[in-house]
This record gives sequence, structure tokens and C-alpha cells, in this order.
Amino acid sequence: MDGGNTLKAETGKAAPANRASSIDRHVGARIRERRIMLGLSQQQMADMIGVTYQQAHKYERGINRISAGRLYEITRVLNVPITYFFEGLEVGEEDAMNPRQRMCLELARNFASIGNQKHQEALSQLARALAVQQ
Repeated sequence: MDGGNTLKAETGKAAPANRASSIDRHVGARIRERRIMLGLSQQQMADMIGVTYQQAHKYERGINRISAGRLYEITRVLNVPITYFFEGLEVGEEDAMNPRQRMCLELARNFASIGNQKHQEALSQLARALAVQQ
């Protein structure tokens, strides 16, 4: 960490130590994406990693920074490698998901929650048929 030295060099003012950065927001967004993909609520994830709902919400929004130990616990709960949270992190990247990405995540979550395998297959065939019509 630079302890705010970069901001100080640019503006003459030190950054508050607890201020979240764009990296914190990116990691939080990746946590949210994966949680939704798995069909977990914020409360369920919070319970699984041993924090309050409010704390899980702050992690996802990038308001609060996540300690290394807590991030490791999140990787276990969400079943992803730690590198998952940093994928796509580049200078100037937009933090928020676009509407199409949100729709795809919601579709995947809803599809995974369909208990009847025949219904899942029917929906999959419908999607293939609609895609071919393009």
C-alpha cells in the first residue's frame, strides 16, 4: 500500500486510510457477481463468512476494504481462486455491470434454481432455437 502517498503527491493532501479505492470496488463487484451466480443472498453469504449483512453489503459496494484473511474465506465460500476477484482489473475499467451483464447473471441464477431437469433442458433448447433465428 502507498499509505496515501500517491494522492498526496498529486494533490498535496493525504488520502484517508480507510477510504476505499477503485480496486476495492472492483473486488466487491466481483464478489457480488459470483454470489448472484451461485444464487446466494447477501445474508446467506454473510452468515457463511461470519460477518453481518451490513458488512457483506459494504464489501460488495467497495465501501469497506476486505482483509486478506476475509478474502481467503470468501474464496472458499464462493468456490473461486483468489485471482478471480482481480480478473479484468485494468486502468479505466468501468466498475458497474452493464444491463446485459446483469441480465445474464440473473438468467444463470434463475436457471440454476429450476429443480426440474426436463424444464432446464426445455429452456436450454428454447434459447438455442432463439439464438439460431438471429
